[in-house]
Amino acid sequence: MSECVTVDVSDLAPGQTRAIEAGSRRLLVCNAEGRFYAIENRCPHALVRLDAAALRGCILECPVHGGRLDVRDGRPQGHPIRKRAITYPVSASGDRIEIRLGA
Repeated sequence: MSECVTVDVSDLAPGQTRAIEAGSRRLLVCNAEGRFYAIENRCPHALVRLDAAALRGCILECPVHGGRLDVRDGRPQGHPIRKRAITYPVSASGDRIEIRLGA
């Protein structure tokens, strides 16, 4: 059975993010154009938190060096990021989302 966390996103508008902790994991919940995504709250290049990162569309820009990640799948979209960020499956139900953390 996989571990899940439920988050109220009723006040998270498109283009906004929210840092949360789920057990030992630090996640960033992103509202990208009305769809919700969860990504690890750590730049895979600079290893800094992404709380202050800018979200434009589905692209999250690291506040330290400007590298970009696609929040849908964690793929790097610009140097210097070369490694994919960990993402987590999200299912939405009304004002809440459920993030599946794994087995």
